Amino acid sequence: MFQPGTDWNPLQARLKEIITKKEQMEEMRQLLLQMHSLLHSKEVYGGSSVTFMEEVWEGLGDKAFRTMPTIKDDTIAWNIWHITRIEDLTSNYLIAGTEQVLDQDWHKSLNTKVTDTGNAMTDEEIISFSNEIDKEGLYEYRNAVGRRTREIIEGLRPEVMKRKVAKEGIDRIAFVGGVTTHPDSIWLLDFWGRKNIAGIIQMPITRHQIVHLNDSMRLKKRIK
Repeated sequence: MFQPGTDWNPLQARLKEIITKKEQMEEMRQLLLQMHSLLHSKEVYGGSSVTFMEEVWEGLGDKAFRTMPTIKDDTIAWNIWHITRIEDLTSNYLIAGTEQVLDQDWHKSLNTKVTDTGNAMTDEEIISFSNEIDKEGLYEYRNAVGRRTREIIEGLRPEVMKRKVAKEGIDRIAFVGGVTTHPDSIWLLDFWGRKNIAGIIQMPITRHQIVHLNDSMRLKKRIK
């Protein structure tokens, strides 16, 4: 079983140490690909090892996927949506300068009109969203986002790592509805806008996702 404390934290620490060092770019890229592969199903990388994402998904029933155990919790559906939307937005608009995966006609498969990250959702809205989202559609959307980010990582060049996030990318996230105007959502634009590409890779592309997958595993065990 994957343990974030012992299996992930040393990788995150090493990534932070070498992420902007040109002479260690290839080591950094391979480390980042290794870390990213753990956050997605093995279908994204074509490997045989069980990933942390798969541990969360394995045996995950529909009820457990959509249930909020207490008002202090979220749902697994919300957690997976939240990290996938943020990865889609930040990888494409802020790192690569390309369009988001969501625009590739995913709304019907996902069965939701929600386009933002879900940061400002109330408990009632989280429950409503979790009940409507198509579970397998979300799984496939996450796979598609993971594959696109993998391509972006493979194409990273040393000279971009210290480059500040472009305002055009931040503006584009707002335009496509990646965040809302609610204070609990719109702060993300300022947070991301202060970072460089290396900063975006560290948070949210890596560390942010492991936090929410770990929360999903906690919810899964609690509901069982």
